[in-house]
Amino acid sequence: MSDGDQAPNTRQEVLERRSFLLLLIAVTLVFVYLLTPFFGAIFWACVLALLFQRLYVRLRKPLGVNLAALVTLLISMAIAILPTLFVFGSVLQEGANLYLRLQSGELDFGSYLERIRAAFPVVQEFLDRFGLDLGPLRDQLSGAAITVSQFLAQNAARLGSGTVQWFISLVLTLYLAFFMLRDGERLVALLVRALPLGDERERVLFAKFAEVTRATVKGNLVVAAVQGALGGIIFWLLGIGGAVLWGSVMAVLSLIPLLGAGVIWAPVAVYLFATGSWIQGTILVAFGAGVIGLVDNILRPILVGRDTKLPDFVVLLSTLGGFAVFGINGFVIGPLLAALFVACWQIFMREFNPSPAPAADAESDSADKP
Repeated sequence: MSDGDQAPNTRQEVLERRSFLLLLIAVTLVFVYLLTPFFGAIFWACVLALLFQRLYVRLRKPLGVNLAALVTLLISMAIAILPTLFVFGSVLQEGANLYLRLQSGELDFGSYLERIRAAFPVVQEFLDRFGLDLGPLRDQLSGAAITVSQFLAQNAARLGSGTVQWFISLVLTLYLAFFMLRDGERLVALLVRALPLGDERERVLFAKFAEVTRATVKGNLVVAAVQGALGGIIFWLLGIGGAVLWGSVMAVLSLIPLLGAGVIWAPVAVYLFATGSWIQGTILVAFGAGVIGLVDNILRPILVGRDTKLPDFVVLLSTLGGFAVFGINGFVIGPLLAALFVACWQIFMREFNPSPAPAADAESDSADKP
């Protein structure tokens, strides 16, 4: 066959290959867009599968793949999902009660602010020096409290009657988690084979994904649960109303760096001092700073920073950015993207821009030469 006969075939093959690649990219993008409404369910199914993968592996040999996945899923529900639903329901119920008390005038955050100002004249002098007025702040605080409690009350009614969307999302998450547990290793192998990044690089990235997801979820959720539980317990012991609600709020805020549970217990302590409850205020400050704050300072670096192998400032910035972009899911997605970013650059530097040999080694090599 002459060269003239081979050239058209070669051009035809190149055109067909490029056309197919464009079709592959287009179909993939459309399919990913099709799945965007279920992003949360897919993401948390992957998280559940990663968290309980080791348990599934232990149960797989004696029980078989299907039964082991089912038992692992039931255990994950008992450990993670059912307690969360119980706390969430209690929070919504207390939020509904708080809304009713605000509507009836039994609770008035504006009057609490006035008590604090009257008890600490230095605060008023400081505000007067800068021409600040507590009136608008008092109105905004009362309005914000009513808005938040109204939101909780509305969602309490929705939770009580049951929402189809929430139920479908939960069922879909559990359904997907079953297959992620059972077929996770095979899915990873298929992705390693399909992605054109190099098998070794893909294994490194998938391992980093699993490692960071486990560390971030376990670390942050453990810290949040411990801080929220401690905050709720001290509020209950001091006779402060809505202990479950405020403990849950402290748990959520502890997921956000730079905020934490102190955003809740510190103003309550100030109010206790302002109303003359010095013993309760002192106990709350000592417990909040010495116990609740210590939990964050000790557990978070151990459980999150060490396992993710990321500097503290990177964890902080990626978590804040994750919250800003992805909402509540951002406390996992943010550090995960940061870890993948670092891993990709480490692979690049190792393979495409290796560091030169140390000067001492170079000198010793030259000295060994005759």
